Amino acid sequence: MRSQIPPNYEMSVDEFKAWLSKFDADGDGSISRDELRQALRSLHTWFGWWKTRQVMKDVDTNNNGRIDNKELEKLVNSAQQHLNMKINESGW
Repeated sequence: MRSQIPPNYEMSVDEFKAWLSKFDADGDGSISRDELRQALRSLHTWFGWWKTRQVMKDVDTNNNGRIDNKELEKLVNSAQQHLNMKINESGW
């Protein structure tokens, strides 16, 4: 899968995870605020810095500044609601 997702592209949860993992620069298995910002930039999202802040606020429930596997379901929901991404949740 490419780093950039074309508009109206529908993906599975596994494809979403694979796409997001391309932005895990330090390879620790979680996504930092900066890594999430890079992912949103690849989507050419308007106000990406603001959306990054909002998504982190909604998703990072333990407030450690990273989105880990435990918070991934919330990230999928947030991406669908706030970023208009189409993610097929049948993979849960």
